[in-house]
Amino acid sequence: MSLDLNSMELPELKKLEKDVKKAINGFEERKRKAALAEVDAVARQHGFTIDQLLDAAPAKARKTIAPKYANPADKSQTWTGRGRKPKWVVAALNSGKSLDDLAI
Repeated sequence: MSLDLNSMELPELKKLEKDVKKAINGFEERKRKAALAEVDAVARQHGFTIDQLLDAAPAKARKTIAPKYANPADKSQTWTGRGRKPKWVVAALNSGKSLDDLAI
């Protein structure tokens, strides 16, 4: 099947685009369902359901990290030293303080 896109009018091209997107989404959904059916079959061969397998390995809980630095002007503002520096840390460093000055 060959289409001459150059001879098509804009409304025809837009309809074709909409139909292609719909076909792509349908294809992806069929592939997802087929993969899910395969996984389900393998799980059942081993005596499990997919839900049982997914619940079998709970995600690790993240550890809470104690803050290392506090804003001298507002002790409720703290920072662990990880990730992006808060604005108050950047301001303190720019004013000549060091991280040691902000340490808890």
